[in-house]
Amino acid sequence: MSQGAPAVIAPPFDAVSAARKVRAAEDAWNSRDPERVALAYTRDSRWRNRAEELTGREAIRAFLARKWARELDYRLVKELWAFTADRIAVRFQYEWRDDSGQWFRSYGNELWEFDAAGLMRRREASINDAVIAQLERRFLWPAPGPRPADGPGIEGVW
Repeated sequence: MSQGAPAVIAPPFDAVSAARKVRAAEDAWNSRDPERVALAYTRDSRWRNRAEELTGREAIRAFLARKWARELDYRLVKELWAFTADRIAVRFQYEWRDDSGQWFRSYGNELWEFDAAGLMRRREASINDAVIAQLERRFLWPAPGPRPADGPGIEGVW
């Protein structure tokens, strides 16, 4: 069920607004709602996700639906790495399991570029997956849903 688009935070970014933009994106992705997440991107947004290239909001929505059908019990943490007036660099980790019960932690970096309205027009993501045991999980809040305000970030666990 879609809860609408994440709060619009538009460029030019400063340290506070860039960090808020990252947390808003994290919260939206943790909803695992492809419709909601896709609304944060321009209609012609361009993506590179690992080796896959996508163009357009509908392709993004379909990609996210496939992703979350395969990556079960998904929980994501994003942190601001750097920013300029209309670009943000993020590092992230997320945990998920496949349908056989094997857990993974995925690590990566994203480069984001925004239009004047605060919609993402470009996203480039590099991601690596590591097999982990269930006991190695770090992100244990109820899902789907946002990470609690006092929940673990990347800095405290890496």
